[in-house]
Amino acid sequence: MASTLKLISLLILSSAIIQMAMADPDIISDFIKPTPNATVDANYFTFTGMRGLVGTTPATFSVSKATSAEFPAIFGQSVSYAVLRFPSGTVNPLHTHPRSAELLFLVNGTLEVGFVDTKNNLFTQTMQTGDLFVFPKGLVHYQYNADAQNPALAISAFGSASAGTVSIPSTLFTTNIDDNVLALSLKTDVATVEKLKAGLTQKP
Repeated sequence: MASTLKLISLLILSSAIIQMAMADPDIISDFIKPTPNATVDANYFTFTGMRGLVGTTPATFSVSKATSAEFPAIFGQSVSYAVLRFPSGTVNPLHTHPRSAELLFLVNGTLEVGFVDTKNNLFTQTMQTGDLFVFPKGLVHYQYNADAQNPALAISAFGSASAGTVSIPSTLFTTNIDDNVLALSLKTDVATVEKLKAGLTQKP
């Protein structure tokens, strides 16, 4: 009985340590100063990098981020933001966020979205303006503007100051993984792998 309790306690402690290691740092002050002796005013808590995004449409899919890398004031605050702009017919390719779920709000247009869970179930939805959709933490997902005429604009919120993004195409085909390994893993041949790699390096 005592050994069982010790085992349960150890498992609970291990789980807590793993969760702490994966979460944003728990700061013990209101915020983190850029340098210890810095004088901080409201400008430090203001991010202007999204100005000019609304009402404009880029030629290709684009993401503008406000993570701790771009906006240091959010370090330790467990929050970040992204604005996603989709010209007609563009996709945000398959990717994951290893450190956070993503809550996507569609400001205008329509988007086809989806994610795959750990049992290989695909969940898809066609979002309309004003809809929200949640992509669970760490799961492969995408967004696609299938509308041939109209752009779409979406805002994503994350529960981490640095959610991270792992692009599936880039991870597979632009990181020098051996072509034979890729061919065997994808049940194809090296020539097909090379074509996929070439497609990713071509300018749109």
